Amino acid sequence: MTAESVKSTSSPACSGPSRTHETTPADPTPNRLGRNGVVDTGRRCRRRVRGQATIAASAATVALSLLCLMVAVMNSTKSLGPVMAIGVVVAFAVMSTLFPALLVSCGRWIFWPVRPHYGTPDATSGRGRRWTGRLIAARPRLVWMFTATALAVLALGAFGLHSNGLQNQDMFRNHPEAVAGEKTLLAHFPGGTGDPLQIVGPATAADRLFALAKVSGVVNVSVPATHEDIAYLEATPTAPTASTAAFDTVDRLRTAVHSVPGARVGGGSAVALDTLRASHRDQSVVVPLVLAIVALVMCQLLRAVVAPLLVLATTVLSLGAAFGVSALVFDHAFGFAGTDTAFPLWTFVFLVSLGIDYSIFLMARIREEARAHGTAAGALIAARTTGGTITAAGLVLAGTFAALLTLPLVMVTEIGFAVACGVLLDTFVVRTVLVTALTVDLGDCIWWPGRSRAARPARSIEEPVKL
Repeated sequence: MTAESVKSTSSPACSGPSRTHETTPADPTPNRLGRNGVVDTGRRCRRRVRGQATIAASAATVALSLLCLMVAVMNSTKSLGPVMAIGVVVAFAVMSTLFPALLVSCGRWIFWPVRPHYGTPDATSGRGRRWTGRLIAARPRLVWMFTATALAVLALGAFGLHSNGLQNQDMFRNHPEAVAGEKTLLAHFPGGTGDPLQIVGPATAADRLFALAKVSGVVNVSVPATHEDIAYLEATPTAPTASTAAFDTVDRLRTAVHSVPGARVGGGSAVALDTLRASHRDQSVVVPLVLAIVALVMCQLLRAVVAPLLVLATTVLSLGAAFGVSALVFDHAFGFAGTDTAFPLWTFVFLVSLGIDYSIFLMARIREEARAHGTAAGALIAARTTGGTITAAGLVLAGTFAALLTLPLVMVTEIGFAVACGVLLDTFVVRTVLVTALTVDLGDCIWWPGRSRAARPARSIEEPVKL
């Protein structure tokens, strides 16, 4: 805890000055004294307001990103958005009102066994972060080019990600009785015996539907059953449910029976095919919408264009690396047959909406430090002072999603691993190294079309290490 944060708990409201002659040791800029020794607290008030704006922007980004799921056509995806967005808004309200009040009421003993006092230095700079800062200060361009190349190589593994859905027997990590029974059925009967395709149409065209249903990939067609003006038939495909061959059979069967007005094809494979296509549609709509919202919020917060675009580019690169690592682990470590159709979209939304928090906190702190020390030095200060907080938050979030690996469902395991992997990459590589190195290398250009408006010349933070 910095001295300034301790003093601010007992200082008057931001609208008035504080009559004290003390300066903040942790703050490199001394307080400005007015007449009769009155300290000008305007700078500290502005800093407090900027901090609140950063937290609000972070919560808004996550909530709005999750609300983007409401434009999806899949009900399972659409319903997830508002539920999680409401949770984020409630958490933001509690942490910005109730939690600070509880901290003030409880006092410093709540930080036991370490009780911070006035002048206690922040434990924000470990040996690893100091070494990383010196390395970035010495060779920023080499650091970000090497890091980006490594992430791009990892992202190549995403081409091996099979997101066409899972068959029934591939949805579990263990072997329940239902899976064992289906495997026995597939070993002795055609693949679609237990889950035939269903055809409905006008009763007057029952005989025609029976003839049209005998397409390639269908081994048996049942005798039409009629009820009132509806005819019902079952077509048994040779391929297992939700397989690629079964999808091809569904397309051929639909093409054939759609020549009869009002005829429709359903069944397990037909539902799986429609789910796959709806998921692809949702990805093409939700993904650019989420990225656009994140960019707009960051542009408003940072008053810049280059910085938000840079952050989005690193986020996409981190996401690709997470997908690449996940694909390799799923294929060669876990031995999964593929991923669920919702896996790419859900993982994207979780990683972008949750991981962008770290970028918002880091870039806002860089912007703040750049006003006093210049962009390059401000980036190193921000990376060092926020490193502990971002690392702790990343580890907690990654550990939370990693707990999903204990569940027997393949889809849940895949989402848990991919999000945990992405958060760790984002925490230890992208935000700590890549974004910082890019900011140091680009300098004030990152705030285009604005400018950093540094209050004093940039100063050196660390002596660079020799490479």
